[in-house]
Amino acid sequence: MKETATWYSQRVEQEIKMVRWGTVGQPVLLFPTAGGDAEEIERMLMIRVLEPLLSAERIKIYSVDSVAARAWGDTNTSARHATWLQNRFDAFVYGEVVPTIRHDCETDDIEIVVAGASIGADNAMASICRHPDVFSRAICMSGSYDIHRFIKGFEHGTPDQDFYFSSPMHFVPNLPEGPLLDQLRTRHVLLCHGGGRWEDPEQDWTMAKILGAKGVPNRVDPWGEGYDHDWPTWRAMLPKYLEEV
Repeated sequence: MKETATWYSQRVEQEIKMVRWGTVGQPVLLFPTAGGDAEEIERMLMIRVLEPLLSAERIKIYSVDSVAARAWGDTNTSARHATWLQNRFDAFVYGEVVPTIRHDCETDDIEIVVAGASIGADNAMASICRHPDVFSRAICMSGSYDIHRFIKGFEHGTPDQDFYFSSPMHFVPNLPEGPLLDQLRTRHVLLCHGGGRWEDPEQDWTMAKILGAKGVPNRVDPWGEGYDHDWPTWRAMLPKYLEEV
């Protein structure tokens, strides 16, 4: 049921691990939280709560190391390198992870659901907004979409192009009319957040307004005060939303 692959990526200039759970079903790429590895979701019991969907062969879950987010708050890594790595991580996902998933599914054009929590939600959002040709839906839980506040060194400086294209809050408002935006308008983004400790609902509502202004279908689901910015919340959310998908 679980398979692991590791390879060296020229795009991010390091070795990457990718893990799959399940054998048949809708492919779901689930990004880790900040600094997490490909097996974080298993350690945090997310795979356990998704077991009914996996056993019913309705979904297959894939995850990869969060190599870019690890550099965001690293004081030994320059802001320029962190944003370069984030942009290269996006290229890695599109150029290496997506083909690997499609090969595994034995379908060259299968569409993929992308999901994540916290920083993982930012990666999910960026992925669908940059690549609506392969990602059909995004499930973004407790999102942190303004990466300006995470990458140390850009607090008072001018973001570069790598930063710009890695941050949905910055590049989505400026998407021009054309094929990419037309296709993005056929996709759907779900944003959900709790009302408890460490949550920042304004991130979701701001991102939803940005998407709505560009005509991108989206929905915001607020959960109650008992749902903190933590794994118990996300373990409650994701099975529900994947069941809808």
